[in-house]
Amino acid sequence: MRHDRIPDDLKRLAFEFFYWFSRFEFALKEARYLKSTEEGAKAEVSWDLFIEMNRDGYHLTPAGQALIDAKPQRQIVGDGELAFRDVGFNAGATDLERVVRLANTVRNNLFHGGKHGSDYWDEPNRMRDLLTTAIKAIDDLAAQAGLQGDYERYY
Repeated sequence: MRHDRIPDDLKRLAFEFFYWFSRFEFALKEARYLKSTEEGAKAEVSWDLFIEMNRDGYHLTPAGQALIDAKPQRQIVGDGELAFRDVGFNAGATDLERVVRLANTVRNNLFHGGKHGSDYWDEPNRMRDLLTTAIKAIDDLAAQAGLQGDYERYY
């Protein structure tokens, strides 16, 4: 979809998604869900550590289930061209892992660009649903992990 054809409400929703996604990553950093804790290392979020430390306490919410059901696709290298495919999960993947990976997929697809080849990108209603659902799922993750203060910026 060309920039000048994106509806204003969808542009605002994309901003809302990026805002809340980045606030959640900030909250994860503040809670020390980091790839490395060595002094001088880049402060990068460890989603795997977050999943590992919260897997037993996570309860799938309606927003989480809706995100799983929506099946956002991941861009892959296909045979001679880029393509989109459902996100695959290992057997035994937890609901938390599914929700986290799919929220990241929405973020990556929105942020990293080229969407030709996707059946969904030019469908504003599909994008509205994905963005709204992912925001709600991230809200739920913050609440269940006790990260609301940093996430909502209430200290």
